[in-house]
Amino acid sequence: MRLHLMKKLMTLLFVTILALPYAANASQINDENQRMILFYVNQYRTKHHLPPLQWSPLISKEAAKHSQDMARKIIPFGHVGYTQRIKHLYQSHVNCNGGAENVAYYKINAKKLVEGWLASPGHRRNIEGHYNLTGIGIAYTKKPGWAYFTQIFLRSDGKKVA
Repeated sequence: MRLHLMKKLMTLLFVTILALPYAANASQINDENQRMILFYVNQYRTKHHLPPLQWSPLISKEAAKHSQDMARKIIPFGHVGYTQRIKHLYQSHVNCNGGAENVAYYKINAKKLVEGWLASPGHRRNIEGHYNLTGIGIAYTKKPGWAYFTQIFLRSDGKKVA
């Protein structure tokens, strides 16, 4: 009887250890989705002879807050507060002369998300814009497989302020 219980415990422990990398780190999943969105956006830009966008943690932080606010229903889905976000980002970057924002409520699939944005003239215009910096924020919902996405684009001709 004791051996049977030990086998069950060992099996449970083994399954738990195997599951850890998959369930472990929501931020790793988030990071991977952000990287894939940036990859597909930059792949499109490169095909259209545009320079790739550079990743900005500061812009991503601002984008993440917007996505989280939409997911928590603090604000409605859309671009509410865009002017304040851009003004805040202008304070942390020098020589800013442009910004834009794409948002989406979409099933988590980076490639299809970017394809959806590219199918929309306004979103595509932002992706093709004369920007050099970007950040992406994702907030997952209680509905499995769905999230709010915000991508902010910024044109800064100077160095980032620390």
